[in-house]
Amino acid sequence: MPEVFCSTFSIVARSSDSRELGVAVSTAVPAVGALVPHVSLKGAIATQATVNIHLGLDGLQLLDRGVPLGVALEGLLRADPRSELRQVHGIDAAGIQFVHTGAECVPWAGHLTGPNHSVAGNMLVGEETIRAMSRAFVATEASGADLAERLLTALDAGQAAGGDKRGKQSAALLVASPEPRFYHNLRVDDHPDPVAELRRLFELVRKADPERLARYAKSQAVFRVKW
Repeated sequence: MPEVFCSTFSIVARSSDSRELGVAVSTAVPAVGALVPHVSLKGAIATQATVNIHLGLDGLQLLDRGVPLGVALEGLLRADPRSELRQVHGIDAAGIQFVHTGAECVPWAGHLTGPNHSVAGNMLVGEETIRAMSRAFVATEASGADLAERLLTALDAGQAAGGDKRGKQSAALLVASPEPRFYHNLRVDDHPDPVAELRRLFELVRKADPERLARYAKSQAVFRVKW
């Protein structure tokens, strides 16, 4: 797959009960959701800067085979001749984290980790973007909000703190859960204010979620009876 430059700010996290893992991300190029976020019930990975999508795809495959997160991503980076152009961070279901910001990522670039989450960005207005994201995520710990909403709150904070220094264009939310919801997989591929639009879609879909899940369960029950 051709490389795509994706100056980005993102958060990778797991829920406190370790049942859900997810990624929220925004950038000033279109369709960030097609590139950066990768999740499963075993882990969540964001691959950005000069994107090597296989860090996410192959990383999750290795996790599913029982390879530890750090071993998987370190090995993939060692095999990547352009690893200093990559930024990748991830977390597994046990809360083990991995972060890498290559020396050749466009400044401001960096990352930090906190309880059950990491945040990272490149070509940002400044470090405050990721610090604001981390603070926002930690502050929602006792709020009762689910992981999807906590990730969006962190993304909101990152955008409010400056975000991508070139501007804004796309955003995405992707969550893996043993109880999937329609609002766990949302993308805004091209919009003047993508993080705000992602929030609008989230609230819209979440409001309709109970009815849609009930309708789906009913249709599945009918299907099973017919078979």
